Amino acid sequence: MLKFNALLNQPELKALNTLSLDTHIKETQAAQKIWEAIAPDNLAQFSHASSIKNQQFTISADNNAVAAKIKLFIPSLLIKLEKQECEVTSIRVKVQVKSTPQTKPKTIKKLSAQAANDINKLAKKLSGTALGDALSRLATKTD
Repeated sequence: MLKFNALLNQPELKALNTLSLDTHIKETQAAQKIWEAIAPDNLAQFSHASSIKNQQFTISADNNAVAAKIKLFIPSLLIKLEKQECEVTSIRVKVQVKSTPQTKPKTIKKLSAQAANDINKLAKKLSGTALGDALSRLATKTD
């Protein structure tokens, strides 16, 4: 295993990987600019361009609904690509689900002392009713 790691860490191989990575990043950025120019606004925010290789434009959609919508637009998208002088003959749509972002904990909103006092007065007037009981519980949520 050590010999294999030593082989991978050779300077020539590292330089090759760095160059290919830079090239890949530039190609992806160029594809994304083209996608932003031709894609409908409502779909562009839920998808991104992956690559343009072998005259095939690859788009990654965030979910199945967006992918289906993009597939409906493929003929018109190909025409727009042709007008931009891109040599693309097909569009491939892949679904790449993003992980859900962590939700922020909800902040518990509390009533001011004056509001709680007013709600409490109203709850006493309506005591014995469902609304009066609900107002009593609400009045306990004070600063």
